[in-house]
Amino acid sequence: MYRFLLTRQWVILTLLVLVLIPTMVELGFWQLHRHQHRVAQNALISQNLEAKPEPVSRLTSPGHTVPRSDYWRAVTATGTFDTAHEVVVRRRTNKDERIGFHVLTPLDLKGGGTVLVNRGWVPAADSQQAFPKVPAPPRGEVTVTGRLKADETTGASGIKDLAGLPDRQVMLINSAQQSQLLGRPVLGGYLELTAPEPADGTPEMIPAPDDSSIGSHMAYAVQWWLFAAGVPVGWVILVRREKHDREQAARESETAGEPAPVSV
Repeated sequence: MYRFLLTRQWVILTLLVLVLIPTMVELGFWQLHRHQHRVAQNALISQNLEAKPEPVSRLTSPGHTVPRSDYWRAVTATGTFDTAHEVVVRRRTNKDERIGFHVLTPLDLKGGGTVLVNRGWVPAADSQQAFPKVPAPPRGEVTVTGRLKADETTGASGIKDLAGLPDRQVMLINSAQQSQLLGRPVLGGYLELTAPEPADGTPEMIPAPDDSSIGSHMAYAVQWWLFAAGVPVGWVILVRREKHDREQAARESETAGEPAPVSV
C-alpha cells in the first residue's frame, strides 16, 4: 500500500523533511536566544543609566578593559580639557543618519590621570581630509557626567583602523592608541558626554541607547517552530494524497478491465 515511499522521489522528499525539521527548530532557538540577549541588554542599559553616577576612576584605570556589566554606567569626572590633543573620529552618524565626526577630547583629571571624552557629533568639512569646525569645550576646571563605554576595537566593531589618515583623525575610540599619542597613561574605555550640554547645541550630544525595543526575534522564533511543526503535517498530507490517487487509479483500471498498475 505504501510501497511508493521506497521510490527515489519519495526517499529524497522524506530525507529533506528529516533535515528541515531539526534545522527549523534550531533556527527557532537561535532567535529565542537573540530575544533573551536583547531583553538582558535592555535591563542592563536601564539599570546602569538610572544608577547614581560614580567617579570614573572608581570603575576604570589605565589598561583596564571595561566589562559589559559597566557599559553605559553613569560616571563623573573633574578636570581640564586638553584641546591641543583633541582628535575627531571619522564616519560617525548623528540621529538623522548624516555622516560626520565624533569629537574626542582628553580630560586631564584633577588629582592625576586622563580620560577620553566623546563630546558628540559634528558635521564633516567640505573635504574629508580637512579637520572639521569644532566648538571649544569649557575652559578651566569642569565636572562632566557621561556614560562609560568600552574601547572600540577592530574585532568588536568591524571598523578597520586605517593607517595614513589625515592629522588628528582616527577611526576608533581606543584609550591605548590615544595613550601612545599623548605619551601618558589614559584610563581604559571612554566617557560619552551627557552633561554639561553645549550652549549652542554643538557638538550634538549622543542620544542614550534605546532600552525599550526588543525587536521581532521572539516572533521569528515562534514562526520557525510553526514551520517545523508544519513540515511533517505537510508530508503526511502528501503521502495520503498519493495513496488516494494510486488507489483511485487502480479502481479505474479495474473498472475499465485493465490490469491495475503495480506499485514499485
